[in-house]
Amino acid sequence: MTVGRAGFARLPHAQAWLRWAFVAVPMFAAMPRANTLAWILIAVTLVLSIPLLWLYDIRERSLPPALLLTVILCAGTLWALVPNSWASVTMFSCTFFVVLRQAVVPIVLAVALDLGAILFWAAYHDVWEGALPTCTILAIVVLLGINRRTRLARIEQTELALARAQTATEEHARAAALAERARIARELHDVLAHSLAGLSLNLQGARLMLVRDGASPDAVAQIERAQKLASEGLAEARKAVAALREDAVPVERTIADLLAAYRLDSGARADLKVEGEPRELDPAVGTALVRAVQEALANTRKHAAQAEVDVTLDYGSGTVALTVADRQGRRPPDAPAAGYGLRGMSERVALLEGRFESGPGEDGWRIHLTVPA
Repeated sequence: MTVGRAGFARLPHAQAWLRWAFVAVPMFAAMPRANTLAWILIAVTLVLSIPLLWLYDIRERSLPPALLLTVILCAGTLWALVPNSWASVTMFSCTFFVVLRQAVVPIVLAVALDLGAILFWAAYHDVWEGALPTCTILAIVVLLGINRRTRLARIEQTELALARAQTATEEHARAAALAERARIARELHDVLAHSLAGLSLNLQGARLMLVRDGASPDAVAQIERAQKLASEGLAEARKAVAALREDAVPVERTIADLLAAYRLDSGARADLKVEGEPRELDPAVGTALVRAVQEALANTRKHAAQAEVDVTLDYGSGTVALTVADRQGRRPPDAPAAGYGLRGMSERVALLEGRFESGPGEDGWRIHLTVPA
């Protein structure tokens, strides 16, 4: 569940309150024996712990590393300054959250702060015999966090595999539907189209025979009307066969499917924004747009793996524009020369009398093309 304005409008659930209690309750317990410095540490810890209440799904969201590390530092200092306090529970709980979802550097910093707090506590109270058991507790907390992190990773991989399997099932179903449509098209073509073509030829022969034998104008006119109806029926049958065989798919849907495949492969965000009123495009235009997105995603996979991608499809007056931009977080170097893929895109757009641009942007590579449509 995404945490945002709507999330803060709801009351925290029981799991969030329990998570927050491991951090906040030891602070309340230390208040009766707190001095001025301790009160400052307690206040900072409680304020920084409030976002834990709205951390609905810890698999999807994690708090900023700096916030958690600050809470660990404050709780460790308070634990050393206030005798017999439970502030170590706050320190170890935040360490667990860091190990669960943060990168390697914040984890190392959190463990270093914990060890520093343990040594400071042992030296300040001259209880070195308690340092080793406390370090053992720290090791257990870290191992529990790693175990939970591994389990969440396995769950995410399972969900990703299920999503891919669902996509494959849908593609198989779509392929089966297309095969059935092709079979129906063949039957329609063989039975109806051939019959109407034969009927049209026979009617034409009959008309010529009537004209040759001097038949009445009304009889010839009836045959001509029948021949016209047969020709029109043959044209409609051919259109139906073509529609069944081609199975035209809207361009925006095809691009959305390409972006969904990219999200499944890379795990990165890939969004499509459609501006203007979508309309049916010429097959050549639709092919050019789809091929441009395919080539752009292939280049992103090759040169900026797991980069986020934004695609904008703009239906203008008499034109359609496509923009594909990947978000690498930095300005990429200029390409020494356009590859075959980019050249192919440019040539395809040129054949459609359109404009094609490609180059580095502020935070990634950008492709933009505009074609008449």
